[in-house]
Amino acid sequence: MTDSPHVLSNPSIAVIGAGAVGCYYGGLLARAGLPVTLIGRQATVDLIHERGLRVETDAFDESIAIRASASIRDAVGADVVLVCVKSSDTESAAHDLASLVRSDTLVVSLQNGVSNAAALLRHLPCPIVPAGVYVATSLGGPGHVRHHGGGALVIGSPTERPVEPAHLQALVELFARAQIPVTLSTELSKVQWTKLVVNCAYNALSAITMNPYSTLVASPLVHEVMRQVVAEAGAVAKGCGVDLGDDLEARVFQVAQLMPGQRSSTAQDVARRRPTEIDHLNGHIVREGERLGIPTPVNRTLHALVRQIEASYANPPD
Repeated sequence: MTDSPHVLSNPSIAVIGAGAVGCYYGGLLARAGLPVTLIGRQATVDLIHERGLRVETDAFDESIAIRASASIRDAVGADVVLVCVKSSDTESAAHDLASLVRSDTLVVSLQNGVSNAAALLRHLPCPIVPAGVYVATSLGGPGHVRHHGGGALVIGSPTERPVEPAHLQALVELFARAQIPVTLSTELSKVQWTKLVVNCAYNALSAITMNPYSTLVASPLVHEVMRQVVAEAGAVAKGCGVDLGDDLEARVFQVAQLMPGQRSSTAQDVARRRPTEIDHLNGHIVREGERLGIPTPVNRTLHALVRQIEASYANPPD
């Protein structure tokens, strides 16, 4: 790969993880005519082979032809890899990708949490591009993704291994071909920490109550809990050297206006009786708070409750 901004004029793309985010962005890129391979579970792959990937939005509802595989080895040779697995699976995915990527492959982390890029950097020799993902999606079933709002990405360069500006611009142009807006940021840590605080405020409460965002913020009692979550998480972020500003709370509550009917990814995982990412959301705030000596009792409570819900279906009573 050279430093030409045209380096991604006709790239091959692999999407690791066929959940809602992976299917949405992979589907839009394939719909734009780009060569995309979606890596997912065998049941999802079989359905996509049979009838295509269904992407349902307000603007269209189509079955999109896309290559799909249950083997991560089919990511070999990709120019761009979009990592869309759960945070708990990042280490494993990075380990598997290590022998498949080239030194010039662009790996983009489209994931929740603030530690995934660091995990990818530890295992992979190529440029790693962290992203803030602002989209509301859900799975209508295997191989069927519903879009509820948003879709913009914010990308930047990790300080540990800077990405050439031409390559970042090439990604902007690549996603633009699928009408996916991408913004470049020089303060990506703030972007990712803000997204983490948003997830901490909404995800656990949405999962515990099975309510959409608008219902959560409309309840005075829940609203106060969310305020405390944001205050704790903002204090932890500041302790980690990331000042999220005095308007953090207002920005967090604005999300409910943008995505009123959204149920969090954690709620979707609980509904499907699958493991959640709560350890990398509220759990991350708790661990960092302990390290820094910052109390996080509300985040600790929400983390414990979601973990208990997971345990109830992971280890059902006899």
